[in-house]
Formats: sequence, C-alpha cells, structure tokens
Amino acid sequence: MKSEENGNGIFGIGEAAGDWAMSVESNVDDVMADPSRSMSRATVSSPIDRRRFLWGVLAFTLVGAIFLSKSAYLQVVNGNHYRALAEANRIRVHAIPAHRGILVDRNNIPLAENLPSFRLVGYTSILPPQTKAWSWPFIVTRQDIFSQAAAAFNLTLAELEKNANEAGDVEEILLAKDLSYEKVLSFMSSGRSIPGLSVELAPKRGYPTDAIPSLSHVIGYTSGVNEAEYAALRDEGYRSFDTIGKQGVESSHEAELRGTYGEDVFEVNAQGAPLRILSHTDPVDGQNLKLTIDARLQAYSELVLANHLKNRSVKRAAVVAMNPQNGEVLALVSYPAYDANKFSKGISQEDYDRLVNDPNAPLFPRATAGTYPSGSTIKPFFATAALAEGIVTPQTTFLSTGGLQLGDRFFPDWRPGGHGLTNVYHAIADSVNTYFYMIGGGNESFKGLGIEKLMDWARKFGLGIKTGIDLPGEAAGFLPSKAWKQEVKGEPWYIGDTYNASIGQGDILVTPLQMVRGTAAVANNGLMYTPHLVIGGGSSAVSVADPKTVSIIRDAMRTTVTNGTASSLQQLPVTAAGKTGTAQWNAKKVPHSWFTGFAPFDHPTIAIAVIVEEGGDATLATPVARDILQWYLTPR
Repeated sequence: MKSEENGNGIFGIGEAAGDWAMSVESNVDDVMADPSRSMSRATVSSPIDRRRFLWGVLAFTLVGAIFLSKSAYLQVVNGNHYRALAEANRIRVHAIPAHRGILVDRNNIPLAENLPSFRLVGYTSILPPQTKAWSWPFIVTRQDIFSQAAAAFNLTLAELEKNANEAGDVEEILLAKDLSYEKVLSFMSSGRSIPGLSVELAPKRGYPTDAIPSLSHVIGYTSGVNEAEYAALRDEGYRSFDTIGKQGVESSHEAELRGTYGEDVFEVNAQGAPLRILSHTDPVDGQNLKLTIDARLQAYSELVLANHLKNRSVKRAAVVAMNPQNGEVLALVSYPAYDANKFSKGISQEDYDRLVNDPNAPLFPRATAGTYPSGSTIKPFFATAALAEGIVTPQTTFLSTGGLQLGDRFFPDWRPGGHGLTNVYHAIADSVNTYFYMIGGGNESFKGLGIEKLMDWARKFGLGIKTGIDLPGEAAGFLPSKAWKQEVKGEPWYIGDTYNASIGQGDILVTPLQMVRGTAAVANNGLMYTPHLVIGGGSSAVSVADPKTVSIIRDAMRTTVTNGTASSLQQLPVTAAGKTGTAQWNAKKVPHSWFTGFAPFDHPTIAIAVIVEEGGDATLATPVARDILQWYLTPR
C-alpha cells in the first residue's frame, strides 16, 4: 500500500506515463491504417506559403531600413542641430536690466534721473498653460498663478490676462508696471515667490521739464519700444517691453545711456521649472553724461521769451546760444514746449491730442528743425564772400538812394530815401540792401558774385547742410540754384532772384542753429565748430575764411551795436557785436524777427541767435537777445 501511494496516489507518475504511452501507440496504429488522416492533419499544421513569407520578410526589411536611415539622419547628419534644440529646451536665459545713465548740465544740475519703479514680468516657458496640467506639485493653471499675483500686488486678474494675451510670441512678457512700492516691499520681505513670475526694478526717468519745458526738446524722453523698434533691436538684446530713448539726447546717445544688460542662465526641468543657476553675469550700468547745456541760461531764456511775448499775439520763437570757441551749445530753446515727464510716465490720449492739435506746435523743435528765410542775418556771410573773392575792399562804396531799379521792378532799401554812400561797415551796421544787391547780382557797371558763388559761401558758413549736432530730426535748410528753379518751378533764374537771395529773402531757408553756428565762426575769426551737446564730444574746427577778412566783418558787426540797428546792446556790461534781420515769408503775414550776435567782442564766450516768428522788425528779437546776454554776462 505504501509503495502504491508513493507511485500513484501522491505523485501519479507511473499510471500517467502508462496512459500516455498507450495513447501514442494507438495513434500511430491509426495513422498507419488510414493515411488520409495523416494528410489531413499535415495540411492544417503546414508552414506559411513561401511567397507570402518572402513578401513579409521584404516588408519587414524595408520598414527596418526606413527606421534605421531616419535614425541615422537625425543622429548623424542633424545630430548637432537637434542636440542644440534639446539644450535650448533645457536652458533658460533671463535678462537683468542695467541702470540707465543719468544726465547733468555743465554745472552738474540733474537733467535726467532714475526714479524707482517696479514691474511684474512673466516667463512664458515657465508659466503653466491655460488648461489644467501637472506642471507643478499640484494641479495649477496660468489663471491660478495670475490670481496669486493679483492678490499680492493689488492688481486685477483681467488686467494680467489681457497683458499676457497681447504680448505675442515672446519669452518674457510685461504683466504690470508701476507696482505699489508698499506691496512689493511686503511681498519681497515675506520670502514668497510665484512660479513663472518675477518683480523687476525698472526705474523711470524724471526730468526738470515741468519747470523748464524747453529742455524737453534737448533731453527727449524714454518710452516703451514699438513694434518696428523691437523688430530692429531684438537681436541687440532689447525685450518687447523695454524702454528706449525717444527724441533728444535720450535718443541720440541711447547706446551709451542704456548700458549692457546682465543675465541669469539656469537649467529647467521638463515642465520649465528652474532647477539650478548655471551662470550669472552682472549688468553694466549706462554711462553718465555731462551736457554742455547751462540749465539756468536755458530757464532764463525761456522766461525772457515768455515775458516779451505775453502781451502779444505771437507765441512762437527760438533761442540758441553757443560757445564759439568750441561748439558747446549753452542753450537750445524752442518755444513753446512741453513736459517730457508726461511721455516718460505714459501720456494720456487727451493730453497727447491737446499737444498735437495746439496751433503753436509745442512738440516741434524749431531751434534745430524750424526753417526760415534768414533775412539780413546772412549779410555778414555774403560780405565776407565779397571781400574774400576780391570784388570789393573795405573802402569800396555804393550809393544807396532808396533801392535799385531793374526794368519795371524795384528792389527797395528798408529806409525810404536810402542810406547814402555805403561801405561794408555801414552796410552791415545799418543793413543796407543796395550794397548787397550790388555785391550779389551787380549791374551794368559792376559784376557781382552771382548766385553760384553766393550759395558756395553760404555752404562754407554751414547753411544748406545739417550742422551735425548730436540730436535727431535736424533740418538741413535750403539753398536755391538755377537748376532747381528750372526743374521745380519751370522758370529760368533771373537777376532779381539773385538780388533777393543776396539779402536773405526768396527761397533761402535756414535754421536758428545754423545761424548761430555761422555767427560763431565770425566771432571766432573764421574757425567754425560742429555744435554738440555732450562735454568732450566736440570736433576740430574748420576755417571758413582768412582771419584778416573775418576781422573786417567782426568790426562791422560791432558797429551794428555802436552805431546801427542793435544799439540797445550798448547797455550790456561787456562789448558786443551783432546783426539784426527781418525775414519776409508770406505777403499776407507779418515777417519774422531775427537777431544774431556775440560777446564779449574781444574774447567771445557766447554767440546767440534769436528768431520770433511773425515778430515784425528787429525791435522784438533784439531786446530778447539783449536781456539774455545781460543776465549771462553779469557776474554772479
């Protein structure tokens, strides 16, 4: 019994083996007796058809070859490219703004400062999507992030979402600016952080233009980049919400003032969350610039204009003052003006419309971009030309009897009955037109310079071309020619056109800055500098005429003060020289009033040009210049 249990009861090996052997033997006998059974079973269990097998192998080989070739293409041929893309997905770079350089005047009076301001910046690669996603240790959406920020900084969710949606396809987006200082301080001191957001110190510019509006045309302002500017500057490291200099020195010296941004480079995980800082580069703050402008002279010039024009219908004028010895611009006043702070802080549409629609055009920098007939202020330049070309000497005289008759046209002197015998000194001092008609156009008995030489000498004194001042938007003015008149007006050049040009009328157009530069060249014995606004930014002088020739013109301009049309300047504490002018520009309008001059006469430290639009004769521009010079030249 025991052996049976071991053989069959517990394991059952003997009995099972016997049954299996008998079954196999029975099946073999059946097959031998009936071969059809064997064929039937062989047919059911036969291998796949050979043709199909070959096609299958071919298809499998082809698919494998495609995968292998694609893998080789991605890893071998374009391996570096995709490796770089993968690395880019792993690395994030965040900019660290530099502090913008400040501006001061020649006496270190601040002209542009950085005022503390904070903004909220979002990073699209780190912010979660709008829909729910396992982007963080909990289910979170971008709306959840914005809700946290809105509560922390007293903002609205709608405002944040609107700014994010309008930012476009950029890495960094400006979500809010001008954050409350108290809210920022509270948030930072709490040690909290909001994923995908950061608070940046983004100083705003502050200017003294609320008190001295005319400085706005000199300094300009900073404002956010527009789409065109961003497209042009993106490769230089600008972000879509960065500020940039607009107008004035802020624009022309943008590169120096902006500085160089720093950056944090860090590694992120698959969801874009930062893991560790890889490198840090400190920003380099912008360069501080000291301007040639004297802010007090600028303010006083503006005040003088306001006082002289307050009881008159005329409201537009310009004053430019410059050191003739080096080209430093001391004052650059376009009147009226505007407050640059409004643009820097973000001007309202109402305020902007008011400025744009103002008939006196306060946004227009007339000192550098306004173009006007020069009137008689151009006469010293043409007198220099006549002396240098040898067609007259200091002793040459012409008889002024009230004007010059040419056929049926009469070209008058400003004084009825004329000025009598006139040499170069008297011609400039008393602004005698007949003298300049003769040296310009001549007559049957005297050959004048002609329009070509007149314009050549005008260019030598810097007219008809930009001065090169470091400001945007400067106008070049205009000098006419025979070819221009024929092409534009369809008329030949007449001798009468030359007569008009020789006294600064007709088609000649100049800017106040050009006139002060030419006058400064006379003051500086023929040496002319490029006007500039940054200390140390000047250029070498060019000679426009022989000093001996220029000294004659200087003496003649001195006579304008001692015994001519600018005698009111005798009140100054130092000797001065000058030239008055009246510029006709419209037969139905009042002419412009001009004055240019310099002082002290023996060693000039200031040259000045004043124009009052529709100011009438020189009795308006001259007292403006006198009062400004009086203040500047009086020891304090």
